[in-house]
Amino acid sequence: MFKKLKKQKKNQPNQSDFDLDLHNIPEHVAIIMDGNGRWAKQRKLPRIQGHYQGMQTVKKITMEASDIGIKYLTLYAFSTENWARPKNEVNYIMNLPVNFLKTFLPELIENNVKVETIGFMEHLPTSTLKAIEKAKEDTKNNTGLKLVFAINYGGRAEIVHSGKSLYDKLSEDGLTSDDVTEEMINDHLMTHNYPDPELLIRTSGEQRISNFLIWQASYSEFIFNEKLWPDFDKEELINCIKIYQSRQRRFGGL
Repeated sequence: MFKKLKKQKKNQPNQSDFDLDLHNIPEHVAIIMDGNGRWAKQRKLPRIQGHYQGMQTVKKITMEASDIGIKYLTLYAFSTENWARPKNEVNYIMNLPVNFLKTFLPELIENNVKVETIGFMEHLPTSTLKAIEKAKEDTKNNTGLKLVFAINYGGRAEIVHSGKSLYDKLSEDGLTSDDVTEEMINDHLMTHNYPDPELLIRTSGEQRISNFLIWQASYSEFIFNEKLWPDFDKEELINCIKIYQSRQRRFGGL
């Protein structure tokens, strides 16, 4: 039932690889990447240095997720509430995709990773949006891991947006509120093309979901990992999946 995890890339397995049940890998993992600022503060560095280091962790975790067979990896990159942070920090975060995707895009293409996004993209700076759209265009035919960045995303705003869209659809089709189903609401969410995440991880030890996938995470398994995001590595990811595999998912039943 349990097999030794085999690497699909050039790297050879090492001591940080663990036995996993390859028949019980979560299809969709969502991560709240928390702790960049505290990581920098602990080292007496500017907060922006923590965000830079956090993007290096994104690279490592993306490749590891692809290796072990995760099909969807959704990363909470910037929330609708994050605009309230200091302007210089927001500007730096908005510029990160430009440099990050420029250097990481060839590796994503080589590893058959498809870049997608959820969030209110129209409010992003032009340079940020161009970099993201280029990455999406250049990887649109890839068939491997779907790397979904949640940028300018908020769960409540998404549900409001979904409700407005559904209302327009009901009016167009001559339907009423009595016709509304969960499936119809789901079809109008930004995540309608993705399965709900089986596993939601938050780093840094904080125990809340901060307006992230609040509809979709109704039956997700939550793991609150103590590591700050820049220190999160493939060993921690695999440990989280092992915890997920040790749980029984009952969905309200017995």
